Amino acid sequence: MQAAEQDLRAVLLAGLQALQLDLSEQQINQLMDFQGLIAKWTQVYNLTAVRHPAEMMTHHLLDSLAVIAPLRQYLQKVGLERGGRLLDVGSGAGLPGVVIAICCPMVDVTCVDTVAKKAAFIKQVGLALQLPNLAGLHARVENIEHPFDVITSRAFASLADFTNWSANALAKHGVWMAMKGKYPAAELTVLPPTVEMFHVEQLQVPGLDAERCLLWMRATASQ
Repeated sequence: MQAAEQDLRAVLLAGLQALQLDLSEQQINQLMDFQGLIAKWTQVYNLTAVRHPAEMMTHHLLDSLAVIAPLRQYLQKVGLERGGRLLDVGSGAGLPGVVIAICCPMVDVTCVDTVAKKAAFIKQVGLALQLPNLAGLHARVENIEHPFDVITSRAFASLADFTNWSANALAKHGVWMAMKGKYPAAELTVLPPTVEMFHVEQLQVPGLDAERCLLWMRATASQ
């Protein structure tokens, strides 16, 4: 077991180097513990279909870690690097919300899910990993009205549904940050006129031979 954990840690460290992410030893330990909690809870609550530890590391942790650098750059650009509010919609096992909370400790992260056991898992993660900036919320995102500076999702829904359902939770100058696989050209054609995409970037996930992209959207100027 110890050898297996060392192997996983080596994969994580190599991935962090490839992503050019400089994390503390505590943050690395928190990421490892987080993966362990997902694996433990999945045995009972089926949090994720991915169960093999090596796959979990690439498909979940490293996939989520790929957005940290772009997010940090955005927060610094708009002056929120020392404090901001982020909402992770349909968070499930806390991906990418928990990873963001670990890597961006100055950002208050709320992970919302309509499934009570998943929201309960996030609360347990916050306690176990001692993350005061992490909250789990059992609710429908349509019912959230307090403002968030960044609203993110990872393969949650179509871009139109994602932005429509979470519009009331978006701060006046807030943005949506959507994680997608292939570039969603068809979804972009049916975005409502109230939403505009202002930036897109390709993501390279270490150890994952699959397309990934990150789309940034905001309410149109007329809104």
